Amino acid sequence: MNRLVFAAASLGFSGVAFGAFGAHALDAQLTDEARGWWTTATMYLLPHAAAALAAGLSRRVNLGGWLIVAGAAIFAGSLYAMALGAPRWFGAITPIGGLSLLAGWAAIALSALRKDQDPATPSPT
Repeated sequence: MNRLVFAAASLGFSGVAFGAFGAHALDAQLTDEARGWWTTATMYLLPHAAAALAAGLSRRVNLGGWLIVAGAAIFAGSLYAMALGAPRWFGAITPIGGLSLLAGWAAIALSALRKDQDPATPSPT
């Protein structure tokens, strides 16, 4: 079982479910500020789920994929929690998720620079 693909697909599922829940079930109950947090969380969660999925399917950038999974969960999770009434200090957790997202992208970029990881790339002789 590819656990990274499972985690990425779970993030994608959650992003769609939370986005729909926020737009339909919670819309009238959220303040403008909370609605903004909810929207931002969903906007970050969905594309990063796709990025983590691509990393998992490539089987070459597991570290980057896992950093993105963790970052997306922390970033979006802290914003969703604040939108649902968690204390404002939860906002201090959000940048930790953002840093993990950045680290994941950096790990993927560095992985792409490694020639030895891509068997399809012919080595210069």
